[in-house]
Order: sequence, then C-alpha cells, then structure tokens
Amino acid sequence: MELFRYKKPIPLMSKAKIFFTLSLVAVLASWVLIFAKGFNYGIDFAGGTLVQVKYEGKAPIDKVREAIKKSKIFEGASVNYFGSDDEVVIKVRTSSKKLGTDIGDEARKLLADTGKFEIRRVDMVGPKVGNELREKGLMALVLAIAGILLYVSFRFEWRFAIASVLALVHDISIAMGALVLFNVEVNLDILAALLTILGYSLNDTIIVFDRIREGLTTVKSANLANIIDESVTRTLSRTTLTSLTTFFVVLTLFLMGGEIIHGFSFTLLVGIVVGTYSSIFIASPLLMMMGFDVENYRKKLADKKRREQEKEKMRAMYEQGTV
Repeated sequence: MELFRYKKPIPLMSKAKIFFTLSLVAVLASWVLIFAKGFNYGIDFAGGTLVQVKYEGKAPIDKVREAIKKSKIFEGASVNYFGSDDEVVIKVRTSSKKLGTDIGDEARKLLADTGKFEIRRVDMVGPKVGNELREKGLMALVLAIAGILLYVSFRFEWRFAIASVLALVHDISIAMGALVLFNVEVNLDILAALLTILGYSLNDTIIVFDRIREGLTTVKSANLANIIDESVTRTLSRTTLTSLTTFFVVLTLFLMGGEIIHGFSFTLLVGIVVGTYSSIFIASPLLMMMGFDVENYRKKLADKKRREQEKEKMRAMYEQGTV
C-alpha cells in the first residue's frame, strides 16, 4: 500500500542545513533544561513512599492533606488526584529509619475520619535502592546504544553506524528534554519508554539505510545527495503509514489509558515523532557530513564481487578435476 506516489525524488537533502539547525537548537535546549532544572525523579529513582487511596465518591483532598500533617512519617508529603477525583496518591520521601513502619496502617489511622476508602497500593523504595536503579537505568541506555553501534557497523559500514547512533542520541535528548519541560515524573516506566524509543527509531533508520544501500548500486548518479533523495522518497510512504499507525495507538493510550501509563505514553508520543523525523532528516544527511564516498563504495563492492566470482570459478575447476 502506498500513501504517496512521486514521479521524481523530493529534494530533501537540499534543506539538510535547516533540519540540522532546528535539531541542534532542540538538542541544546533539552540539555540546558536537564542540567538547569533536572528530572522530576519518582519513587523508583529518588526513594520514598507512595500510598494510593480510593474513596467512595469524590476524595476530600483538603481533609487528606490536613490529616497526614498529624504524623511525622508524612512530613513534606504531597497529595494529588490520581486519574479521577475519587482517587488520591500520597507521595513522601521516607528515610531509611522509617522504612520499618507499616505506612499503610498509619495512613488508615490518619484518614479514618475523611470518609470511606480503601488503600489500593503502597510502594516503598529506599534511597540506596533508588540510586542503584537510577545508575543501572543509565547503564542500560549506554549499553543499548553501544550494542546498536556494533550491530550497525557489522551490518552496514562504520559511517552508517555513527550516523544511526547520533540520530538516536538526538531522539533520546529531545525526549528527555520534553520530560523535564513538562515535569513528567521519571520512573522505571519512563526508562522502559526511552529504551522502546531506541528500538523504534533504530528500526526506522535501518529501513532508510537499507534503501540507501540499495540505491548506491541501482541509482546511476554518483552524487550521494541525489541517491539519498531517491531512497528516502521511496520509503516515505511506508515510514508515514507505520509512524501514523503507531502514533494513533499510543495517542489512544495517552488519552484513555489512565494516570498510571500517562508518563509512559507521553514519552512514546514524543519519541515516535522525533524518531521518524530523525530517520529521514538527521541520520541520512549525516552520511554526507562524514564524507561518504559513493565511487569508493562502489569500487569496494565491485572488488568483492570479483573475488567471489574468482572463488566460484576456482571451486568449479576443482570439482571438475582441472585444478
């Protein structure tokens, strides 16, 4: 199925400098936000306690806030609605000395006069565990990018590998910047979303690179920009259809999935848009910036094909007993 039909290639690479400028501004702005404001770490990474309470009817959030002030355990706690107005979540940074206290029972006692309710969830993570999870999460991202670099280097060429990794760094940087900008709570779900973005964006990039590699042997022009334009134009329909399908599925989760997966789906939405953009407008032009030589590549392919033909000829002569 083709969404677009083009009789001639779209001159996308002629606008490469504009795309790079926009992306550079977005990446730099993202890192400024990350270092200046920092992430809003959730319980998973910062450590602390989360108590989710569901009421029969609308939750009296003001009464809940007043009630928990009576206990030192909930000192500095934040109380917010969770998905709907009949459910609230209490978040508090709990020191390691307080981890032995049954906070669920303590919450029941404090909230006894606020109405009929049930404690639906109590999550508790110590500061040390939170730090370990944060460090291991960062390590997972780094190892994933390193593995991608090795994979693409083996499948294509080192310039393709560097271009794909730089595009992935571009995607992750903007996604993290969006998390800081919109104050999304960063937890293990967000880490899973970032790793998913790596895989999704790489898949798009590999498909575009496959078509470029094919174009290097089928397109008569020796101009890399022309080859990229031809190749990207051929994949544009497929890329658009795939991205739109995924985008609308994730958008449905974002709008209707509830508060629990709100951060996860938001991160994926940003990643899908940025990943699709980078596969076309960032990864491909990077090949030109790194001085990819079309003639040299074609010469290597010709030499490889000639060696294979010579080996095949020698094998045939050996089988016939002439060698």
